[in-house]
Amino acid sequence: MLRNRLAIVLLTALAPAIWGSTYLVTTELLPPGRPLLAGVLRALPAGLLLIALTRRLPTGSWWWRSLVLGALNIGAFFALLFVAAYRLPGGVAATVGAVQPLIAAGLSAALLGDRLSLRTLLSGIAGVAGVSLLVLRANAQLDALGIVAALAGAVVMATGVVLSKRWTSPAPLLATTGWQLTAGGLLLLPVALLVEGPPPSHLTGANLLGYGYLSLIGAAVAYALWFRGIRALPPTSVTFLGLLSPVVATALGWLVLGQDLAPVQILGALIVLGSLVAAQTQRPRTPAEVVAAAAPADHASDPVAEHAEHTEHTARADRQTV
Repeated sequence: MLRNRLAIVLLTALAPAIWGSTYLVTTELLPPGRPLLAGVLRALPAGLLLIALTRRLPTGSWWWRSLVLGALNIGAFFALLFVAAYRLPGGVAATVGAVQPLIAAGLSAALLGDRLSLRTLLSGIAGVAGVSLLVLRANAQLDALGIVAALAGAVVMATGVVLSKRWTSPAPLLATTGWQLTAGGLLLLPVALLVEGPPPSHLTGANLLGYGYLSLIGAAVAYALWFRGIRALPPTSVTFLGLLSPVVATALGWLVLGQDLAPVQILGALIVLGSLVAAQTQRPRTPAEVVAAAAPADHASDPVAEHAEHTEHTARADRQTV
């Protein structure tokens, strides 16, 4: 059981690790100043490909659910990420986005009845602190709209993760992944055309390679792994894995681009990894444990049940006396 859970955690962790390479691919292979176009070409072709492979379309309520989840997990998230990236230094945006596990923990407690433990809260705070040490700079400039966009991005992504757990589709995983990617890409398309204009008339081989990587690996593969993890793991555990993205991005910047890596950044990475381990090693309560834990409290807080039990006990004693 533990080995199986560990395997699921490691496979799910591949998704944010892949997303951590997005910055490198974008700066080295893609045309500059077109992040929304990159979001559309990352999501829409991958979604259509998965739908073509699975030959499954949504049915019933899954038409609107796919639209909602696609907007939260992809379309709205990418748009807000774009605003935050343009209004804030990358370190500030990543630090604000690191509150996502704490938001997911609160939403899971409210919508799914999951336990909000002290370990989760401390791990979430440690994760934010670790990311700030990893990517935040002392001369970072703050912008109110950028902060709101980064925080809203964390909220919509956390909400998407929790709702993906609550709304479990009977369709195959690749099909539901394709629905969300397609919905998110279609929602993002008019925004990209309005903000950035039509796509470039000429794309180089490097541009096509970059877009192909983001679509096939960064979207089709990564989101399939991510949504598989959501099905198998608690939402809070999944969102903690998202903190791997800035760690991988920093490591690739150091290894591939020759960027400096200060001791404080290494400390931040270690704190982030520690928070991930702490969050993943907390054993969730089973349904039987939840019922057992809730039963005494429910019984004690019900005066009608107490009165009925007392009356039954008194009647039994009277019968025995007679």
